[in-house]
Amino acid sequence: MYTPLCGTCQVASRMVDVLEQLLPHISFERHDLNYVPEKAVQWQIESVPCLLVFKRDELVQKIYAFHSVPYLYETLRELAE
Repeated sequence: MYTPLCGTCQVASRMVDVLEQLLPHISFERHDLNYVPEKAVQWQIESVPCLLVFKRDELVQKIYAFHSVPYLYETLRELAE
C-alpha cells in the first residue's frame, strides 16, 4: 500500500521491485491507498508504505519499516514457508 506523493513509498517500491525478482514464487500487488480507502479501514493501515503479507487469503503481517532488501527478503522467505 502506498500513496504517490510519499517519498518513502517510492524508495519502498524500488525495494519491492528487487524482491519480486528474488522471490518469483510470491505474488506482489501494489495499491494506491487513495483509490482503496475502505481497505485502509478494513486492514487497519496506520501509515504508508505498508507491506501486507497474506497467507492463504489471510492477513498475517503488516510491515511498515522497510529496513533493507535483505531484511524484507528474509522476513518474506520465512513467512512463505
